[in-house]
Amino acid sequence: MDKVDCIVVGAGVVGLAVARKLAQAGREVIVLEEAEAIGTITSSRNSEVIHAGIYYRAGSWMARMCVSGKHALYRYCGERGIPHKNCGKLIVATNAKETEKLQSIKAHAEANGVLDMQLLAGEAARALEPALACDAALLSPSTGIIDSHAYMLSLRGEAEGAGAAFAFHTPLIRAKAAAGVIEVEAGGEAPMTLQCSLLVNAAGLSATTVARNIEGMPLDRIPPAYLAKGNYFSCNARAPFSRLIYPVPEPGGLGVHLTLDMAGQARFGPDVEWIETINYEVDPSRAERFYPAIRKYWPTLPDGALMPSYSGIRPKIVPPAVATQDFLMQGPRDHGVAGLINLFGIESPGLTSSLAIADHVAELANI
Repeated sequence: MDKVDCIVVGAGVVGLAVARKLAQAGREVIVLEEAEAIGTITSSRNSEVIHAGIYYRAGSWMARMCVSGKHALYRYCGERGIPHKNCGKLIVATNAKETEKLQSIKAHAEANGVLDMQLLAGEAARALEPALACDAALLSPSTGIIDSHAYMLSLRGEAEGAGAAFAFHTPLIRAKAAAGVIEVEAGGEAPMTLQCSLLVNAAGLSATTVARNIEGMPLDRIPPAYLAKGNYFSCNARAPFSRLIYPVPEPGGLGVHLTLDMAGQARFGPDVEWIETINYEVDPSRAERFYPAIRKYWPTLPDGALMPSYSGIRPKIVPPAVATQDFLMQGPRDHGVAGLINLFGIESPGLTSSLAIADHVAELANI
């Protein structure tokens, strides 16, 4: 039976960052990926936003990983010429009640270590974005956007440059932890069996399924899985904004926000649609809910301007009734299985947090 030092399950952005980190630390790494290429699922179906770390619960893994990951990601992109833009974001209040909430949002961000937020009167906000309708706004200068595919290609290249190998069309079928090693069976029509000393479950939407297929993993330490679909709409009119525009958060979500791609094209979303099975089709009728929400801050949005674009699915580990979740990153001390690290519930800000998560995995692995 072949032996390898480390196996990473999943070649999304987090799995790639982990593989790079382990390989650059001198570990022998194989990445198992069920799909045909890197980053084909959650990592390629998001807003491509570099988040500041504003909304997450103070002290949570999301808050800590996002803030440290943001700084690491900007540094990484700048040093390697990865396309990105530190464009900033405006959180806009369109009535007096929402304006009252801006100060508490700013205070919450500061508790998370986001210290550059600026409270703007409506006139000052419109000086930055003349097409904006608002009473007041919060400016987040450290929010940005990134070409996520270019970033993932760079992570893969650096992982391979440090010796990591990738096996595509190779799902983990089952694994068994015993006597200090983990035996892994993986592959399609011709499965292979490998032994490793470290197994990192970075399988995203499939992370809970992978964990259930590891003999020896306590079932009561595996969270339930839920699917929260986010639909995006593009705009056939050129949006007159140079920054991301977010409404004041509403119960259950951040509202319908406007993000930009690297070409300056606007897209709106994601919304939240709880689903039972994976399905990426965007229902055109959902646009009817987007129009009134967007027109609160962009009143001149033309009729018929929104077109179905794409969707992504958040790997939730809490049910719809629970408003927020946190990353769940388990090492042997958490579940008792030597050499196993599980990454559950890595939804947004997973892309922003990817380098910080990789650092944390290295700590859990005592590297």
